Amino acid sequence: MGETARSLTPREQRAWWGFVRLHERLGGRLGRMLQAESGLSAADLAVLVRLTDAPRGRRRHLELARALEWEKSRTSHHIARMAGRGLVVREECPDDGRGAFVVITDAGRAAVEDAAPRHAEALRALFLDHVTPAELRVLTDVSERVLRRLDEDPSRPDGEGGPSARVR
Repeated sequence: MGETARSLTPREQRAWWGFVRLHERLGGRLGRMLQAESGLSAADLAVLVRLTDAPRGRRRHLELARALEWEKSRTSHHIARMAGRGLVVREECPDDGRGAFVVITDAGRAAVEDAAPRHAEALRALFLDHVTPAELRVLTDVSERVLRRLDEDPSRPDGEGGPSARVR
């Protein structure tokens, strides 16, 4: 007989579902505020941040998909929409006819630079102002430990271990 899954204790269930609700509600509220104030979606911001952190503001398409933990098709569709708005461009890779780079444009840089301070202020008002420095240290430690474990996990859907993009 196979091993049975361990059930969550009431305390574990409360912690897990509290985390899930916090993530959903905070992400939703921040996303709506970001869209209203800057015209960027949370997904747009995620792409632009990953590109601004990359050398020369460019990443291979597949590397970007992995950093975002998105399917290739979702990445392709989203990048096409962003390119249509002038935030990014797609450049063919001269070394590899099948590969492509996603490159942030000047308009993309201006958009993220405009959105970042307001996004940070909203994040502060909705979240950071409501946790103590000690709680923030614990949250940081727990998040980084779980992320390290996920990075090491060979069962990742992309089939690769290794470090993922840094989390902001």
